Amino acid sequence: MMATIALSRPIAPHRNSSSIGSLTSTITLDTSQCPAPVPNKHIPVCPPGPVPQQEPTTPPPSPGKEADALHQSLLFPPTDYVRLDSGRSCLYKIDAAGVAAALDYLARQPLPDPSQVFPWLHGLHPNNQIQLAFFIARKRSLRKTPGCLRGITIVKADGDLNVSRLKGAIAPHEFLQLGNATAEFLEADPREGFSVRNFQIQAAKAAMTSDIIVYGDDELSVRKLGFDIAGAQQRWREKQEAHRNPIPHYNTFVCVSPFGEFEELYPEIVAVNSSGQLTGQVLDFFHQERREMYEMTRASEISHNVWLGPTPDQGSDEELCYDVLIECNDLGRLNPGALQTIAEGINEPDQHLSEATQTFLEFPSSGSILAPTWSHAEADGILDTCKWIWHLAHGTLPSAFSASSKFDHEDSDGDIDMLTSAPSTPNKPRRILIHCADGYTESTMLGLAYYSFATFLPIPEAWLALHTTQQRNFFAYPSDVALLTAIAPRLLQESPLFTLQNRTLSDITSLIRNEPKWFAGFDGSFPSRILDYMYLGNLGHANNPDLLKSLGIGQILSVGELAMWRDGELEQWGEENTCVVQGVQDNGIDPLTDEFERCLEFIERGRRNGTATLVHCRVGVSRSATICIAEVMRSLRMSFPRAYCFVRARRLNVIIQPHLRFGYELLKWEEQNQGEGFKRELEWPELAREIALMNRPYAR
Repeated sequence: MMATIALSRPIAPHRNSSSIGSLTSTITLDTSQCPAPVPNKHIPVCPPGPVPQQEPTTPPPSPGKEADALHQSLLFPPTDYVRLDSGRSCLYKIDAAGVAAALDYLARQPLPDPSQVFPWLHGLHPNNQIQLAFFIARKRSLRKTPGCLRGITIVKADGDLNVSRLKGAIAPHEFLQLGNATAEFLEADPREGFSVRNFQIQAAKAAMTSDIIVYGDDELSVRKLGFDIAGAQQRWREKQEAHRNPIPHYNTFVCVSPFGEFEELYPEIVAVNSSGQLTGQVLDFFHQERREMYEMTRASEISHNVWLGPTPDQGSDEELCYDVLIECNDLGRLNPGALQTIAEGINEPDQHLSEATQTFLEFPSSGSILAPTWSHAEADGILDTCKWIWHLAHGTLPSAFSASSKFDHEDSDGDIDMLTSAPSTPNKPRRILIHCADGYTESTMLGLAYYSFATFLPIPEAWLALHTTQQRNFFAYPSDVALLTAIAPRLLQESPLFTLQNRTLSDITSLIRNEPKWFAGFDGSFPSRILDYMYLGNLGHANNPDLLKSLGIGQILSVGELAMWRDGELEQWGEENTCVVQGVQDNGIDPLTDEFERCLEFIERGRRNGTATLVHCRVGVSRSATICIAEVMRSLRMSFPRAYCFVRARRLNVIIQPHLRFGYELLKWEEQNQGEGFKRELEWPELAREIALMNRPYAR
């Protein structure tokens, strides 16, 4: 059984609430550096399965007349464009209108079938014996460059993509090696190692099979780069012909139209304007993921006057609506005394605290208080934090409160009497936000502890209710399970409801002992709720049917992996409520598109019957994630790039990793399901480049 394992988290540089940028504000794009990653996410390892013993079931690329007709272009043949010659190389001139028309036309052309471009797109370097042995076995023809591709690569001459960036534009160094005498295409294929997720090489590989448009403000530099690229294209073509692999004739175009013309007349292909600001006209994965995450984790009230959510922007209306903001982060410290001081100070007439006073506090992040090293002082700090949050939220103080800030009544065990009464000077209840950067990871431990404390629910029930009743998505670490389980009796005993509901210690003992079956061996993570009727999880989740039933999941879709249940559990579950996709490994060879219709119909059946479906494979990030993306595309009518970001955000701390072929299949499936009038939002190399940039901060 493989469960979702939360790896140790790198501690990011500390920043307070004011440093979290607005998702709706103007954003400056800097592609020279990786954007700051979402805290605590990690890229899981996805086993590709056994080395194929037979030839791949997908045929080798065999472009003929039908294949050549698949990818037509307004740029070929280039007879309608002015030609510029220099020695053996030539360029063609194109204006802004021509660039816009060519990109629009390309987005409406069908993509070649996956079998025609894979495994070539995976990267088959002649010296990479591991990659070659896995993919091509005895078929050397699979290494040949497919002749069915004709894309468009946009290149910004000065390489500065922070300003004046057209849709899909890349810098020269991303695909070209400029020497003293001649320019050559970079060798994109990795020389060593095995991977079916070489997203970072797709832009360079696409440049080899594209007409290339160079643009920029300086006409001389644009033309010089254009001739360098034309020379590289010619040398690449000659190299392929020498290996008896003729490829189509690709050309280089130069555009010297002012960038302002694109901004004024063709804003739909302007990604970053001349001021260095994202226009919103072209999908940006980094910011789209954060929009989806913000929407998913939008602050909600989990108990009276206590909210859980993401860190609001400094000075925003959202931030101003809270009186106390508790940020959970890796550098936070336990400081319940600060909350106590606020509560006591509000009741002291000589303090003259303004009703508009806001307080910003910190708290340790989830997973940072580790068993068995945590101390009783830390447990006391968590309990005291919960108590003072409750009093601030309700505008009360402990009944025995005195000017010395001590509790006068303790029982023989030293437990505090939590009876409450209205103070002599009534307090205003305070609105409190428990928050962190992503809205769920670092604040989960405190959120769960307080929810159990405020509702008198034992930890397993609080865990479940926070997800189901309160509709919160969150991610906890195994250390949080151990910590919260250990302090569970105290959370219940010191809960205000313990006294108000006339509970006894026997009640607490009974609640603790009656632990649900699903909680045994629980590692802290629920399967990820992608849609109300569809969850994405791993084999560990599938092997816990009691957990699934508690979450309202009545169907299981197993993609390539089978759950291992005890005798009688399948019969109790109902075989009609299971669906299995067999023979699909995560190897970059086995196709999945043919299973989409059956899988999506099974998910829809569950929705019609009022139950949710768990979609799982082994790790829950590739095969099963591909099915979930397809369902989001179908049900929400989203493009593949937007559905990818939608699912990626809702998989919480585990980064989804559909491999290259699955990603390409989804892009092709989108085209096939849009029908007449379809238009891709992003082309394959641009989409792959965006995914690579998003994943780079997490790569080890």
